[in-house]
Amino acid sequence: MQSLIRAFSALAAGAFLYGSVFAQGTETIVIQGGMLIDGTGAPRQRMDVIVRDGQIENILNLNQARITFDPETVFIDATDKVVTPGFIDTHGHGSPLQSPEFENFLAMGVTSVCLGMDGSSPTADPWDQWTAEVEAESPGPNIVPFVGHGTVRKESGTAFEENPSEEQIASMVALVREAMEAGCWGMTTGIEYIPGTFATQEELIETAKPVAEFGGLVMSHMRSEDNDQLDAAIEELLTQGEGAGCPVHISHFKVVYGKGTERAEELLAKLDDARSRGITVTADVYPYTASYTGIGIVFPEWAKPPNDWAEVKANRREDLQEYLRNRVNLRNGPGATLFGTDPWTGMTLEHVATELEMPFEDVLIDRIGPFGGGAAYFVMNETLQGRLLQNSHVMVCSDGSPGMHHPRGYGSFAKIVRYYVNETGMMSLEEAVRKMSGLPAATVGLSRDGHDRGLLKAGYAADILIFDPAAVKDTATFDNPQQLAKGFETILVNGVVVRSDGEWTGERAGQLLRKR
Repeated sequence: MQSLIRAFSALAAGAFLYGSVFAQGTETIVIQGGMLIDGTGAPRQRMDVIVRDGQIENILNLNQARITFDPETVFIDATDKVVTPGFIDTHGHGSPLQSPEFENFLAMGVTSVCLGMDGSSPTADPWDQWTAEVEAESPGPNIVPFVGHGTVRKESGTAFEENPSEEQIASMVALVREAMEAGCWGMTTGIEYIPGTFATQEELIETAKPVAEFGGLVMSHMRSEDNDQLDAAIEELLTQGEGAGCPVHISHFKVVYGKGTERAEELLAKLDDARSRGITVTADVYPYTASYTGIGIVFPEWAKPPNDWAEVKANRREDLQEYLRNRVNLRNGPGATLFGTDPWTGMTLEHVATELEMPFEDVLIDRIGPFGGGAAYFVMNETLQGRLLQNSHVMVCSDGSPGMHHPRGYGSFAKIVRYYVNETGMMSLEEAVRKMSGLPAATVGLSRDGHDRGLLKAGYAADILIFDPAAVKDTATFDNPQQLAKGFETILVNGVVVRSDGEWTGERAGQLLRKR
């Protein structure tokens, strides 16, 4: 603790250091001597930050200013470190009611987490009950809620309807509007998943209109991420945005089976063309070449609801076996599917098949089924994904949670600093920080409407990181994915120090952020 905090004499700075540095009653914190990276992408500069009552009161050079502080002011020495805005995870998972501390996010510098992703949110009706429960828990990071299109489909009674009626669409629209009125920041879709996969283009446009009315954002896990279907999936999302007059965002942008810089450039050019036509489109990427989702991703649509699994298994077994063999082999084979759920956590599908002495397709049919587990899938190309990540409209996400058996939930933001900045030089630290703070804040709307987050700027919320970039390390691996990141030594959330010397202080200072 003393490595970060020093008290200056009353004569020199007008302050003494009294009692516990992290007491809830502390009103003023001065972060002194650090190199400021403000989240805009601008070059760093040596400046001091004054925090009072949860906000950044001023940014200046104290050596050139004559300021007297009260005796209870806390000074944090940031010499030889950088000071940045807290990171914003545009695509997270997990429940702030079940694990409100969300230490996996905080340890990698994330001070705000967007939840309700992939079309699945805790509830759409009533929103006020869930938000009140989250506020009562005092989460570790700030929570940024989105309403899920799939959840709305279920709660409207539309569920598996392939051609919803006007009344059903109107019911969905009303639920989205209710969620936006309650303070959601937008709507997410998961139209590669049930029930989102049944959505029509008309439905997607209509349900996005109330999002547009409230100045929100549609985030989409698109209909497909496979290389040969990705262009059509992007067009569907762009059409939704254009039809509703709403900004759209590609969640965890990836190209399954795609390879190389040339393919990345084609996709980025497609998005540039959409912007030239007036469509606002952005994306996020997590820095791993393995995805993670339910095993149902390898099963055919005709084996999932509303179809009867037992009937399909009994009457179309040979078709199912052939489909699964082809699908899994196309996805780099059974050795590229790593289970993250019991009883085979940490084993590949290939290892399970060997252990059970069964063909892997029969393991999937007889032992697992389309909803019997989750896995990591090694299906992406590092060169392609890295080029997507470098684009100025693409930000960083984790797509992770506290319990997920994938290192992205514990390492994503640390890996950006450790690998993309320190080791490869693929981006500057200033640009990396922009992708993890200022850009997501502007995209979601957290830097507008009085919320004022994502930048180091007077009047903005004091979500702040102090760290030595060279010390940042993602320790999570696929063998041991739930290992906290290291190096983000001091973290403030709403002006409260929640991590010091790399350890949680026990404080939970996050807020549920409602869109105004």
